[in-house]
Amino acid sequence: MKNLGVIQETSYLTTGNTPQYRRIMRIFFQEHEKMRFQLYKEEILELLRQYQGFEDYSMEQLKADLAMLVEWKNLTPIQDPKRVYTIADYKNKQFRYSMSDYAVEIERLTVKLEHLFMERGNLSSSYFVRIEEALSSWKQIKDAPIKEINEWWHNLQEDFRSLNQNYQDYLREFYSSKGEKILKSVEFMLHKDKFITYLREFIKELQGNAIRIEELLRGITQEEQQELLEKIVTGELEVPHSLWEIQQPMEQEVRETITGRWEALRRWFLPQDHRPSEYMRVLDITDEIIRKIIRNASLIVQLQNWGISRKDDYKKFISMFLECKELEDAHKLSAHIFGIQHIRHFKVNGDRSTDSITSSIYEEDAMEFLLKPRTRTYRPRLDKSGFENKSMEKLIQRNQYLKQAQEQKQMVMRYQKGNRLALSEIQETVPQAARETLLRWIAVASLTSTGKGRTEYGQEFHLIRTEETCTLHCEDGDLVLPAYIFEFVEEKDGSSSYSDGKILD
Repeated sequence: MKNLGVIQETSYLTTGNTPQYRRIMRIFFQEHEKMRFQLYKEEILELLRQYQGFEDYSMEQLKADLAMLVEWKNLTPIQDPKRVYTIADYKNKQFRYSMSDYAVEIERLTVKLEHLFMERGNLSSSYFVRIEEALSSWKQIKDAPIKEINEWWHNLQEDFRSLNQNYQDYLREFYSSKGEKILKSVEFMLHKDKFITYLREFIKELQGNAIRIEELLRGITQEEQQELLEKIVTGELEVPHSLWEIQQPMEQEVRETITGRWEALRRWFLPQDHRPSEYMRVLDITDEIIRKIIRNASLIVQLQNWGISRKDDYKKFISMFLECKELEDAHKLSAHIFGIQHIRHFKVNGDRSTDSITSSIYEEDAMEFLLKPRTRTYRPRLDKSGFENKSMEKLIQRNQYLKQAQEQKQMVMRYQKGNRLALSEIQETVPQAARETLLRWIAVASLTSTGKGRTEYGQEFHLIRTEETCTLHCEDGDLVLPAYIFEFVEEKDGSSSYSDGKILD
């Protein structure tokens, strides 16, 4: 966790005065590239005023900005005793400023980000050749002096780092949002063959060289590998570095770094823990990119030809099918014109000519179905027509209904004796219509608290339920139910409250 803290040296990239700080640091970096590692503030101010927007930049502003950069550890002040001529100069402490190591790397990163569009990766196979040559000299290099082993190791790691970084940068372009847009553009059609050829040549070189490198790595025993890595660690420790702290030896960190880089090289070419090697993943990704290019090109061609009329082609196909004498000939022609068909199953509710589940669709009678567009704005076409006069049909239906109601009333009312209808007194067979009418009256009266109801003929009645039961002999069976009694209410004039419907001629 000690290496995951805040990097104070990057503070100048995200502050309110970032343009001033970045311009000062860029001047230091440019002079650093010219081997001028230390600058006086007067030299810095002179260089600053050469840029637009800094013409009126004052020394006081520069001192304040330099102080902040020193506080953030981007600049290191070095007092210069040679330029002290007076006591006042000594009190003012004339300094020369130099960039810290972190600041140099940060500025290199910003420069690289500014020119990232120009630094694209490539799929060069020369890295495979050099890595194969380096591993082929394994037997000779392990007995060489430490200095030669160290140089061999650095060359090998530099080639491997370039290979890994270049292929990642190149293939990443095809998965970016901008790359996806370019692949789907019409202009890309002119260059697709060039890309496909380039990728296929890379695949060919990768397959051949990677297999040979894999065999070389498998041929190195664990003891030989450990022996050479120890020599490489010894060679790295013999190179003096000014920033190494004597009280904290770097041997363990150097050993872990070298071992990790060697294992990364092995994982790139050798499968481990039932996982494919990195170069196999590169092959899969490259194949996928080729398929994507071809698929997009095919879609673009289809879109370009979408508006072309195919009327003449369809006429020619239809005439060719009509000339087929046998169904088998039509099948062959269809396979030749349309290729392999994508079968779609449609389920309909039409009546089939046979119930066999093994019969072919060609053996059944043809059926017609009305197809409607799927667009939401579709409305079926309505044929304009006049209104038909159906007064006579309505009159006939009304007379039939009144006649049926009259018959049902007479059927039920014949069981009535005076103003009373008792179910237990019915001895004859009750028709189905009469039974349904009686049960309907019972249900209507049972739903009220008073036990009263009104028939569909306008008669008001009171339903009385007795403790006894009775049996109604119906046409479709016997019905056992309580012996209900219907008491009908007479009108004041002594007539029934039902008004007979008249049947019209």
